[in-house]
Amino acid sequence: SLTSLIVVGVLVAVAALVVAWWVLRRRDLGTTADRTTFATLHTAAQAAPHLREGLTPAGAQRAVRSLHTLLGTPAVALIDTTRLLAWDGAGAASHEGAVLGHAEAVLRTGRTSVLGPSAVQCDKPDCLIRSAVISPVVSDERVIGALVAYAPEATAGLVRATDEVARWVSAQLDLGELDRSRTRAIEAELRALRAQISPHFIYNSLAAIASFVRTDPERARELLLEFADFTRYALRRGGEFTTLADELRNVERYLVLEQARFGDRLRVQLQIAPEVLSVSVPFLAVQPLVENAVQHGLEGKTGPGLVILGAADAGSEALIWVEDDGLGTDPEQVRDVLSGESVGDSVGMSNVDARLRQVFGDDYGLVVETAPGAG
Repeated sequence: SLTSLIVVGVLVAVAALVVAWWVLRRRDLGTTADRTTFATLHTAAQAAPHLREGLTPAGAQRAVRSLHTLLGTPAVALIDTTRLLAWDGAGAASHEGAVLGHAEAVLRTGRTSVLGPSAVQCDKPDCLIRSAVISPVVSDERVIGALVAYAPEATAGLVRATDEVARWVSAQLDLGELDRSRTRAIEAELRALRAQISPHFIYNSLAAIASFVRTDPERARELLLEFADFTRYALRRGGEFTTLADELRNVERYLVLEQARFGDRLRVQLQIAPEVLSVSVPFLAVQPLVENAVQHGLEGKTGPGLVILGAADAGSEALIWVEDDGLGTDPEQVRDVLSGESVGDSVGMSNVDARLRQVFGDDYGLVVETAPGAG
């Protein structure tokens, strides 16, 4: 019937569209070599985060399956210098206990070793494990383990592949250690910044609070709460990042305490774009700059002084600035402070600049525009 022909025609058209979509989709992935490369990179990417945790049993167990896929041998093992960390593939029951013995020369010399059937013994006639390629895993020029690929035969291609994968594993371990070193450096910088919270500021804040105890007890109470919140935030234990909104709230507490001391001599303007309040910034990245503006810019100035704190959306970045109309300083002195050649009492500025560069790279950090008398 006509209806049946129409239905058949529609089904054929749909099938043709599906086939065309499938062909185009396969074509999008490129040649067979392209697809193989993509699969290899994808497999490596799955193992990388676990290896960057360090050469640990947990990380090795999660990474070894991907390493096994990369090498394509019947079994792969990952060891440190004293124990088997992970095994993936066939023959575990028969060969796990012999891995350290197989790798002994590699761990001692740092050179790849190839073992044949005489060393890799198997009682079963259909055993797939009759040879091994053992390549060193190195970190900081020191052998810390080995990658072992078990196969029926140790071909030249397998030796090259095992060496390359072992070098890649070593690189991931080094990158992980670099990340941990960077984190430790940032934490040390942050501890140094906390440790140098100005005793001068603390003394002056408490003195200002004390001056209001008799004349304005309610003001003294409010200032004491601001001081408690400021120190709680500055000395908190937590992550190395916070939101700009939280950082600005702490800056506001700092300025309230300084205004209690300076009175009308300290004026503050805020120019904050709401869209950047949720931006993630290093902890204590803004308050030290405001403190620097007050202490070094305005404290020695005759008459009132102005501090402007601003933040704006700059596309994929955020621009944050602190401006004062105070005494200013010699640009060479600022350059020496930021380069670490001279610190003096400007630890806060050099600390903030160093942490910004450690986190975001050398394209980011502090830009200081100043001159004597120019703020």
